[in-house]
Amino acid sequence: MILARVTGTVVSSQKAVQMEGIKLLLLEKIDPISLKGKNDFVVAMDAVGAGKDEIVFYVSGSSARLAEVTKGLPTDATVVAIVDVIEHNGSFTFQKG
Repeated sequence: MILARVTGTVVSSQKAVQMEGIKLLLLEKIDPISLKGKNDFVVAMDAVGAGKDEIVFYVSGSSARLAEVTKGLPTDATVVAIVDVIEHNGSFTFQKG
């Protein structure tokens, strides 16, 4: 799993029929300690209802097609979790809310 922040959405008026109704998110990979973006972006299908500025985990490759929402779909990246807390060495680097 890869840690990222939702920076926006991607809208596509023409796409494979199987993808209709699935939200596409623009993600930026982040450093788990500083939470700073790495200027490394990916578009991912959303399987959990994530929103802008949320920190999420996404999976890539064949794992991206294992979520219930994305089974059999043409995707290389899927958001599978919204992060609530990140703890490092006994200190919280992130708490949602």
